[in-house]
Amino acid sequence: MSLGDVRDIHVAIACGGTGGHLFPGLAVGRELRSRGVGVTLLVSPKAVDREAVTGVADVPVAVLPAVGLQGRNYLGFALAVLRSCREARRLFRRIRPSAVLGMGGFMSVPPILVGRWMGCVTALHESNTVPGRANRWLGRRVDLALVGFEEASSRWSARVVETTGTPVREAIRPMNAAACRQELGLDAGRPVLAVMGGSQGATGLNTAVTAALPAIVARWPALQFIHLCGHRDLAAVRKAHEAAGARSVVEAFTSRMERVLGATTLAVARSGASTLAEFAAAGVPSVLIPFPASMDDHQRFNARAMERAGAAEVLDQGEATPERLVDVLGRTLDDEDARGRRVRAAMSLHRPDAARRMAERLLALAWGRRRGGAEAGASSARAAEGLP
Repeated sequence: MSLGDVRDIHVAIACGGTGGHLFPGLAVGRELRSRGVGVTLLVSPKAVDREAVTGVADVPVAVLPAVGLQGRNYLGFALAVLRSCREARRLFRRIRPSAVLGMGGFMSVPPILVGRWMGCVTALHESNTVPGRANRWLGRRVDLALVGFEEASSRWSARVVETTGTPVREAIRPMNAAACRQELGLDAGRPVLAVMGGSQGATGLNTAVTAALPAIVARWPALQFIHLCGHRDLAAVRKAHEAAGARSVVEAFTSRMERVLGATTLAVARSGASTLAEFAAAGVPSVLIPFPASMDDHQRFNARAMERAGAAEVLDQGEATPERLVDVLGRTLDDEDARGRRVRAAMSLHRPDAARRMAERLLALAWGRRRGGAEAGASSARAAEGLP
């Protein structure tokens, strides 16, 4: 496939709704752009999407109406899908995509349906060990399903399933911890506990950690904190850190995640698949507290996969008392050998070629579809002229 060939291809990537969909989608988009392929990211109007794409100038972004299923509000969901389908059709008539990639969630449904109707190659990526409802429904309707965890393949009835890993932002990799801490305003030589609940924060996680802060500070006086808590809990979490006398960076959201991960000695986090992929890329050991209400309990399955690999310990939210949390943290913070083993185990899970593999599969399918269409058209023309 020549450079001229791929410049005729345009890929629409539906990755809105959460950072866990958007950042992997952006990684694939940048990989495609580096090959001369046209790319448009499709995001929602949510604040998390607006914040995440701030400063993204190298990949065009289009906004589609938000789509989500709240409880049993099927009528509202259907109307949202129709609105988003109308906007996707208008956009696709203008950009003429050759392929549509959905990164998961209900935001992927309208672009995939419209792309399929328009004859585009369609593909899905599932980053969790347990495919979500939207992906399970779309699985039999796309040309290709790509998964982050091998075990997800057996839980998905898509026609063609391949394991690629979950892409992460290019900037996320092992970094100099001292330099990262200094850039974030922390002491270069002191360890850092990072607390993160995902792109929108996590109240249950924030509550568990802030309740334990006095005990954590008393046990490890030199420990510093980076706490990414979401907008809703920002004031309360900052107040808790101040009351505990901790040296902390407390933010709702960060655009410097590579520096945060580079500075981190140990993370306490939810277990969304994109978060775990970034821990693997940066070599960050973790204590995982899965969101107990995640669909199909997928965060628990994700966390257990990391635990089996030796990269993390798992603690149920209901068990995350201050005493229990301090005990679990101590098994990594107080044991340098154990911490080193967890770092190596995390890095062993990283798939650095995930974005490349996904881009190559999309391009191969899109080019094959185009070549097949061109050959079919030429065959029809020869037949019409009575030629062999």
